[in-house]
Amino acid sequence: MKREPTIAVGLVENAESVRITLQDEFADAGGRLFAPAEYQIICKDGKVRCLGMVNGDYASLTLSGVHAGSRFRLQVTIGIDFHWQQKQTQTFCGSLRLIPRPGDRITVINDVPLEAYILSVSCSEMSANSPEEFLKAHSIISRSWLLAQLDSKQSPVAPNPAPAVADGEILRWYDRQSHTDFDVCADDHCQRYQGIDMITTGHVSSAVEATRGLALVHGGKPCDARFSKCCGGITEDFRLAWSDAAIPYLVPVFDGPEGVMPATPLSSESAVRDFIISSPAVFCNCSDKKILGMVLNNYDRTTTDFFRWRVRLTPEEIAVFLKLKLGLDLGRIVALEPVERGLSGRLKRLRFVGETTSAIIGKELEIRRALSPTHLYSSAFVVDCEGPAQRPTAFILTGAGWGHGVGLCQIGAAVMACRGIGYPKILQHYYPGSLLERVYP
Repeated sequence: MKREPTIAVGLVENAESVRITLQDEFADAGGRLFAPAEYQIICKDGKVRCLGMVNGDYASLTLSGVHAGSRFRLQVTIGIDFHWQQKQTQTFCGSLRLIPRPGDRITVINDVPLEAYILSVSCSEMSANSPEEFLKAHSIISRSWLLAQLDSKQSPVAPNPAPAVADGEILRWYDRQSHTDFDVCADDHCQRYQGIDMITTGHVSSAVEATRGLALVHGGKPCDARFSKCCGGITEDFRLAWSDAAIPYLVPVFDGPEGVMPATPLSSESAVRDFIISSPAVFCNCSDKKILGMVLNNYDRTTTDFFRWRVRLTPEEIAVFLKLKLGLDLGRIVALEPVERGLSGRLKRLRFVGETTSAIIGKELEIRRALSPTHLYSSAFVVDCEGPAQRPTAFILTGAGWGHGVGLCQIGAAVMACRGIGYPKILQHYYPGSLLERVYP
């Protein structure tokens, strides 16, 4: 059985400078003490420099707390490139590592035991007031996903494909590839890790401790347990969002008590339209303010229409997005034509028709980027037009869900827990065929 790993979490990457407040006494690798205070740190001539200190230059700087539980504070950016992007000052435990990067930039890394990392993720991805069985389920999938990423670092990782254009088609996905300087970042690109300030209730700690070392496994390996905020009624196949590798436990699941998929596949345009404009009896179809208040963090609660939503875009707006995001100039946009969908109704490929030329864009996140100044909620949408059919004045996107929809649906899982369903059944619902296994004591 393995030992609990220590995780290197990237808090700030390639910054010009950082201000770090040590709330307790820390020491560098040579035993030099850093008293509780605010320190401004930059990179100069390839070295980490602590301003105001004599002999404050380091090839790299590692600070460890003199006493257990030593803390430091740092301003970070969360929700990068998403509609909730903002800056927060957060508190962290564990060691602090600062490394120089090219161009006199600096990267800040937090080295922390895996279980301490999971405790923070459990309160960062959702509210600390979430139902305990949901917190247990999420602790397990966060641990499983991270262990799968650590396993993947042992073998070569293929880079994300460049946005190649072939016969008018751009196909790209954005996977959570291995980071060069650390294991995982602290933002939505990997998993939200927002320090210890979010840990506000005792049952969060008890939920993580109760599942210590537990992971989902398949074929003897930790499961790459993806998750999203709200699936919209049906989860999606891994291949729609990422590479074409078939992952048996990341397949479409109907998010209802019976788990029975619709008789007509949602890859059909008429079927997906009927599904999206309906209000199916699924777990994530939740408007209960008490449940949502228990689950969503403050900045997530500003998004109220995640299950079903509507966006109006003009041809001019879409043209600007395409130019800025993809460097495409198709002329005035006259049509958005679905080319390929997954079984949740999410678009894998969408044709953008302009007055001068057209292009097919995929996969799901690239579509979402091309239709929003940040990211569209999901690629599960149908299109209606305002104005003349040959020259619309606006496109109305009516959609379902929030996120890629692969794996666990956070809102759905929380509702299941509120209905008294335990974490083993929650996990089997979203990751069919996986097994629970304790991978370290």
